[in-house]
Amino acid sequence: MEDGRLSALDMSFLCLENTASPMHLGAIAVFHPAEPVGPDELVALLVERASRVPRMRRKVGPTVLGGAAWSEDPVFNARNHIFHHRLEAGGRDDLAALVSDLMTDPLDRNRPLWQLHLVSGLAGGRFALLAKMHHALCDGQGAVGIGLGLLDGGELLAAEPPRPRESAPSALSSLARHGADLLTRPDHVVGDVVGRAGTMFDIASAIVGRMRAPAPTPLLAAPSGTRRAAFVSLETRELQRIRRKHGGTLNDLLLAVVAGALRHWLIGHDRPVDVLRALIPASQRLRSGGSDDANQLSAYLLDLPVGEPDAARRLTSVREAMDRNKAAGPNRGAGAIPVLAGMLPSALNRLAAPFAAHAAPLLFDIVVTSVPLPPLPLHLGGAQLAELYPIAPLASGHALAIGLSRYRDGVHIGLYADGAALPDMEKLTEALPIALAELDA
Repeated sequence: MEDGRLSALDMSFLCLENTASPMHLGAIAVFHPAEPVGPDELVALLVERASRVPRMRRKVGPTVLGGAAWSEDPVFNARNHIFHHRLEAGGRDDLAALVSDLMTDPLDRNRPLWQLHLVSGLAGGRFALLAKMHHALCDGQGAVGIGLGLLDGGELLAAEPPRPRESAPSALSSLARHGADLLTRPDHVVGDVVGRAGTMFDIASAIVGRMRAPAPTPLLAAPSGTRRAAFVSLETRELQRIRRKHGGTLNDLLLAVVAGALRHWLIGHDRPVDVLRALIPASQRLRSGGSDDANQLSAYLLDLPVGEPDAARRLTSVREAMDRNKAAGPNRGAGAIPVLAGMLPSALNRLAAPFAAHAAPLLFDIVVTSVPLPPLPLHLGGAQLAELYPIAPLASGHALAIGLSRYRDGVHIGLYADGAALPDMEKLTEALPIALAELDA
């Protein structure tokens, strides 16, 4: 891939990062080998395959006008990004503790912004792979595309090759074309500028209008720099049976389960709250054709009715709110923060990032993201993928993010929290199946 400038949205993720709030995302993939496979063999496979992925060979550097650009790392060696850890008959809690430690530190900006951590020694002969990637490098769906390229048969599994980003000469050519359009079709250019300005104003006005004094909960806290991870699996068959009983989508049901679990957890803290507001990222890749490897995101705001004691009414409230969000579309409303960030000049993102970080708790309390996987049998070194838990980054001032991933027989939930703000996260993981059972009662 040619060298290219970061999009404004990618740049915003770089600017939002600080040492206490690193902006990398992750995923834990757990594999069940039919026959033993050695860690050295797996590391060699990962080194070979990562070396063939163009995005994994690039690092980021500044440009003259305050932006940033990707360029090939002249000393790139995939082996420097891939690590092996061994647990002694480790279970899910041992794996979560290791992931918590590995996800704490920011990635080194002088190198390509990713790491792979192979974890062997899990109970039953299983092994896991933690992928840690900066949000400037990819969004959740982009990370899936990179991950598929690392698996067996990755050349066939991965999405079509992304088109090259605009390099400096083509950017000048684009500027020249716009200059020509301004001379020959001024109404077209002016209309485009006015339209973009109107969209930016509408989103910014909606954001200001939805800001509120946040509820006093442990979910909003000054970052401590520590992290905790936890993992929960729910059966897809059970979820689909309950979904058919109540109607709506599987995603609506999962959001209602999250709301119910948060309700139980808050009551346990003696901190009852009527509403928690969630930011729900929404991929734009299907709309754009999915051929660009930059972040392509919008988001919705969703009021989670954690004060509602009736589980069915919680689900109805969630379903109706998500239906309204979808009817309005992903490019409108206060949730479309990524769309607004993508319209700002890169240099302005540097100035706006500190304000955005401080203002985010006034707009939402928690991030809940969904990362779908293709319903295909996936393997690494012949071992079958059984579970995949997404890990969403924590924005500054936020203490919990929840990632959902449906893969074949299960929905896998990754909880990622500030370690000081949520020292009892196991109580939240225990509340998730309880909240699902309430909907089945």
